[in-house]
Amino acid sequence: MSNIETIMRLAPVVPVIVVEDASHAVPLAEALVAGGLRALEVTLRTPAALDAIRAMKQVKGAVVGAGTVTNEEELEDALEAGSEFIVSPGLTTKLGQAAIRHDVPFLPGTANAGDIMLGLDLGLTHFKFFPAMAAGGLPALKALAAPFGQCRFCPTGGISASNAAEWLAFDPVLCVGGSWVAPTGKPDQRMIEAMAREAMGLRA
Repeated sequence: MSNIETIMRLAPVVPVIVVEDASHAVPLAEALVAGGLRALEVTLRTPAALDAIRAMKQVKGAVVGAGTVTNEEELEDALEAGSEFIVSPGLTTKLGQAAIRHDVPFLPGTANAGDIMLGLDLGLTHFKFFPAMAAGGLPALKALAAPFGQCRFCPTGGISASNAAEWLAFDPVLCVGGSWVAPTGKPDQRMIEAMAREAMGLRA
């Protein structure tokens, strides 16, 4: 995968995945990919996360990235585990520069104009809008996106099957991040694949 836009355009929904048990990683990834969701964001919120990334990398068709990357050390760990893209809840100059130095597709979190301007200063134009609902929802993103026509977004945080289509109808939104397609616990592969197929149909 060459850049973050390519990854964002793989599917309308990027599953936000919390893995408590690394043995769940492969069946979960297989079900999501079978349903069409290939870009998988594994959050670094659990001790099993890095092992889950390594395991999911073996699933054919999966493009596996790390989420909740908050500093340079976590970035290094995620890359060592094989992450193909990096997602962060926010943006610091230090983290942005590290991602650029490693030439890894990077999606930093932004919630205001200052965040976006910091990203633009670093040469970044693609952002996670987070926490999407708590930060004002779609009206907030529309207002925020207006002065930054060159920017594209992946809203995450409070996005669900019931409101995702509304976000995706806004042109600067390339995809949304959502945990509803990847419930925690032992994966029910048939159910997850069905939810992934539904998610693939959200963008007409």
